[in-house]
Amino acid sequence: MDKIDIEMLVRRHLQELGVGVGSSEKKEYIVAANWKMNMTEKETRKFLTELKSTEIPENIRVMIFPPYPYLYIMKEMLRYERIAYGAQDVAKEEQGAYTGEVSAGMLGDMGCPVTLVGHSERRSYYGDTPEITAKKAKAALEHQITPMLCIGETLEEREGRRYEGVLKSQLDAVYEALGNRMGECLIAYEPVWAIGTGVIPSLEQIHETHRYIYQVLRGYGVSEEDIRILYGGSVNAGNVKDIASVKYVDGFLIGGAGLKADSFKTIIRLASEVS
Repeated sequence: MDKIDIEMLVRRHLQELGVGVGSSEKKEYIVAANWKMNMTEKETRKFLTELKSTEIPENIRVMIFPPYPYLYIMKEMLRYERIAYGAQDVAKEEQGAYTGEVSAGMLGDMGCPVTLVGHSERRSYYGDTPEITAKKAKAALEHQITPMLCIGETLEEREGRRYEGVLKSQLDAVYEALGNRMGECLIAYEPVWAIGTGVIPSLEQIHETHRYIYQVLRGYGVSEEDIRILYGGSVNAGNVKDIASVKYVDGFLIGGAGLKADSFKTIIRLASEVS
């Protein structure tokens, strides 16, 4: 087989994966950092100072999800910036005797336009069922806060080919609560088996799964323009461009690589370069 035939096969394979080839237009991506239970006040201020000194490309929307105690720093330092910030979780209740909880109204007071709901660690460590997650998403929307709905499957569910049913059940619960407001959610697909492990699904697996999620959302009646599906799970500067090139990937929810300003800025830059 000569060189031109090989190139044709490679191009065809990339197109089947949804990888853009030869396009000059730059897609808009969301690049979000979930800090989890990390960072100090000093580290938070240093990170934001470094990030603010960097020009954010026009095709990138940056989001940061710090621990609750540092939301006031975000409000103070990012008020006039093109950098959004949000909470890692939100209470399903409006107010009352719920020790340790933080309501959507309180997040609104802190200027949060977005919050995570249904992260795998909330589901597995703290018992957030699909129904609880749905109530949290609804509570957020009632205060004009965008829920970033995290969904994902375990390695056992992936290997057992049950992941589509798992993902759909997680989505269905929220759709039942939100109805035609489902399109106001951002979706973050995070295979549980890839979070913090360094194990990355293949581009074929990412494309296949994001396409499935897209089809489910379209089945709910969500318009194509409103669908945003982020990928999360051991994203770093070494793989972000490859993953960004896969169709139906609209951004990233980043863990460890989002704790250092240098690596986060590198990911932003690399994602912005993908056509």
